[in-house]
Amino acid sequence: MERKKRPGLEWCSGVFAPTPKWTHEPSLSAIEAVCCRSLGTASCSVKFLAAGVWNKAYTITLEDGRQYLMRVSLPLDPKNKIRGEVATLRIVRSATTVPVPEVYAFDDSSENEIGYEWILMQLMPGKPLYYHWRKMTFTQKINLVNQIASYQNQLFNCSTRENCLYGIGTLGTGNETIEGLEPDKVEPGPLVSQLFFIGNHYDYDVQRGPFRRSYEWMRASLDIIIKSQEDAISKAADEEDKEDAMEDMRIIRQLEDILPAVFSPTDDQPHSLERTVLWHNDLNLHNILVDTNGEITAIIDWECVSMLPLWVARQQPDFLSGSVQEIKPERDTFTKKTELEEQSASEIDKLDDEGIDELYWISLMEYEKTQLRKVYAARMHLLWPEWYSIQQEYLKADFYDAATCIATGFIKPIINWIDAIKRKEEVRLMEILK
Repeated sequence: MERKKRPGLEWCSGVFAPTPKWTHEPSLSAIEAVCCRSLGTASCSVKFLAAGVWNKAYTITLEDGRQYLMRVSLPLDPKNKIRGEVATLRIVRSATTVPVPEVYAFDDSSENEIGYEWILMQLMPGKPLYYHWRKMTFTQKINLVNQIASYQNQLFNCSTRENCLYGIGTLGTGNETIEGLEPDKVEPGPLVSQLFFIGNHYDYDVQRGPFRRSYEWMRASLDIIIKSQEDAISKAADEEDKEDAMEDMRIIRQLEDILPAVFSPTDDQPHSLERTVLWHNDLNLHNILVDTNGEITAIIDWECVSMLPLWVARQQPDFLSGSVQEIKPERDTFTKKTELEEQSASEIDKLDDEGIDELYWISLMEYEKTQLRKVYAARMHLLWPEWYSIQQEYLKADFYDAATCIATGFIKPIINWIDAIKRKEEVRLMEILK
């Protein structure tokens, strides 16, 4: 199947993976024209706000002071990526109380004045949690974690209503149109995922979903990784590089060997769909917006959010990840910064560290996150009792993480975990990697 072209996008070599490059900058005048037409106004002002790896954001201000957000996106997965995000936002707004932006207009093609895909949406209040986290009290953090757990539970519940959304894929990508589509009729379609669209991966002839079961999804993921490694072997600069690439391929093949043992390719009902839930896979300190009191005002960045198996949803939110630290650090045992160190830190971070050595704040945050993970787990178990039992499916999660490591070039350390699994040892991937 011939894939859609991706005008406006080029790929550059990166340390671990290709990095995207914009072939031309979005024109402010073109953005202004599109926004005025979409909002039905004669004039508006456009101001650049921020840039990410895949997107550029702009604030749109009307004469009466109303503001909006325009996000211009690279055509990483043409049509599917924008459609998936718009459909997901509409589902979340209609079926939960999770605060997400309203979408006013969008274009899922690059055939417009801007030359890129775009979404015009509500500008949500608040600032990223990153800028408040250090100064929030522990009680405020507990309340925030409980609220996140409540939102997660709502997302899980809206995925299992009377008209259940089953199967692994991205919402809306399988529908011919999402304009006016009723939320309970949006179904998972092809999966929008970085592994599937990064660099040459987009052009590989592999299954892209929707997938009926985890085995199919992991099978397609490994197919992409294998094809990518075959490219690396064929493009090796010399014999030494080729031998290294072939050794990496042997490790990948060993991961492939244990796939059927971790994810059964068949079951009692081979045509049934695996139960899945809507899972926000990038819930970090920058994608949670809060007010000055630490109250959540918005959850943002819903691109690549998809319907995924329950064992994926067993994860803690990204902002709670970190090392285990059970002992609270004593502030007085850490040194104070010199005046020069304090000035340098304030220029880099802009966070008030109160003149205390950064090691203290790192240790304190790890301690707090260790305790907050327990808070989150307890709350999820209360709201969604199945969550605890799903936690026990760690082997599937570890296989997925191992595949992710391999896809980003972190290959050789994985062999020790594969060998342990072949010996039927109960060992966690992260313990091996340590």
